[in-house]
Amino acid sequence: MPDGAAPADRAALLAGDVPAGARRGPVPPPPHPSGERAPRIDPRFVPRHVAVVMDGNGRWANARGLPRVEGHKAGEAALLEVMAGAIELGITHVSAYAFSTENWKRSPDEVRFLMGFNRNVLHRRRDQMDAWGVRVRWAGRHRKLWRSVIRELEVAEEQTRHNTVCTLTMCVNYGGRAEIADAARAIAREVAAGRLDPERVSEKTVARYLDEPELPDVDMFLRTGGEQRTSNFLLWQSAYAEMVFIDDAWPDVDRRTLWRAVETYARRDRRYGGAVDRPASPAP
Repeated sequence: MPDGAAPADRAALLAGDVPAGARRGPVPPPPHPSGERAPRIDPRFVPRHVAVVMDGNGRWANARGLPRVEGHKAGEAALLEVMAGAIELGITHVSAYAFSTENWKRSPDEVRFLMGFNRNVLHRRRDQMDAWGVRVRWAGRHRKLWRSVIRELEVAEEQTRHNTVCTLTMCVNYGGRAEIADAARAIAREVAAGRLDPERVSEKTVARYLDEPELPDVDMFLRTGGEQRTSNFLLWQSAYAEMVFIDDAWPDVDRRTLWRAVETYARRDRRYGGAVDRPASPAP
């Protein structure tokens, strides 16, 4: 809580009702309603960067006799919960797959809803993210994306640019193959202009031309909804990510879901292509 802030002021901060600049520092997210606290995990085994595929919204809604868009609406609270849980564990980067380059294939009504929904979530929640010390970033293509969505993304980026508690990268109109193709195109232009020697193009060169060059590699790739695929999300960054797939639909997720996933991640043996010889003990 900021120095001298009354309880009512703190409640307003957590609700995202305090304008930018009205705080002296970030406030922690409110605890989970159950009172459950984040598990104690050795910081060495906490992922730095978690990529999240927020899947299962439509199936969650249809199973309840509701239109698909109701599942997307219900998923807004899940994103806030995951961000709260990430902050409590000390995760420094979360990337959320909000709208893919393939999602344009959905019905026009659903696309219109998702465009407006992403815009409105950013508008409603950016003060709350700012209060928690979250820096909001955007990865994705401008092409076809609504100007009003781009505007809200840019406003959120500007307002939260100095925050350091956690970085939330909203991947809107994003595709992993598109990102790599765009990087290759930019590199080709540099080579054609004589500013880059093609013989010196390396993996580090490619990384510099990605949408968010400062984004660290993904440590844990979390997908909800029961499917077990990457769906073209952060392909380059997830080369050595640990995959954690869970059956819970995205609207049913809260911070405890993230905590359990991180506990699974912490038990993994990450070798990055290396191996250690561990001969089995001889049988007695």
